[in-house]
Amino acid sequence: MPAPPPIPLICVTANLQEAAHRRNMVHSTSARNTHALESMVSCLPLLLPPLGTSLDVKALLRRIDGLVLTGGRANVEPHHYGGPTFPPDEPVDPGRDLAVLPLVRACIDEGVPVFGICRGIQEINVALGGSLHYRIHEIEGKDDHRMPRHDDVTMEEIFRLRHSVALTEDGLFHSLVGEREVVVNSLHGQGIDRVADGLYVEAISEDGVIEGIRVDAPAFTVGVQWHAEWKPEEHPLSAALYRAFGEAAAERARRREGAR
Repeated sequence: MPAPPPIPLICVTANLQEAAHRRNMVHSTSARNTHALESMVSCLPLLLPPLGTSLDVKALLRRIDGLVLTGGRANVEPHHYGGPTFPPDEPVDPGRDLAVLPLVRACIDEGVPVFGICRGIQEINVALGGSLHYRIHEIEGKDDHRMPRHDDVTMEEIFRLRHSVALTEDGLFHSLVGEREVVVNSLHGQGIDRVADGLYVEAISEDGVIEGIRVDAPAFTVGVQWHAEWKPEEHPLSAALYRAFGEAAAERARRREGAR
């Protein structure tokens, strides 16, 4: 009897955040990120703390089959892309920046699938030489893409579908769902400005914000600006992207297992 196929090991990026009681710092990410993987992909998710330059990227890549770049409250610091300095009260996570940006480049070089969500699409763009808008809503002609912030806001309201995005004709996203337009949620302040070399725009909002990208890479490397981890089974494009990512991770696991 043939051996069962290996289960892909997928890293899920975590953030450095204050604990609820504010007396300690924790490494965390929303449980939605691992729940979405468990529901859409056959895999073993593993949280990756923001270790900064102490992360041994080469050693990690020998052991993993995929990388999910999650959202987070902190933004990529502007010195990584030549942007203007943040105000003093802007949340930052330098350990994540220093770990993830080289990790993204290494994953692309080594054929490890990458799925970037919200902050994750921005990390892919910056890692490859692109830049970001600091506050999209302050740009003339752009809408406010940030989440609702009133005190009694519900999760359903935060993650509700808010605007449509146009999918590039004959692009990957278009081919996955057979539609030229989908509606997505919106919870971000920053966004892609200058598109890095080797990136292809797959989705763009009505006000011209880049909402989806694909990288010309050996393995599946995609980023979306919306929170695809929110009920992906109810969103045809998010579901299709998770499935495609899972298939790429499974193929990576088979190759990695066969190389032993």
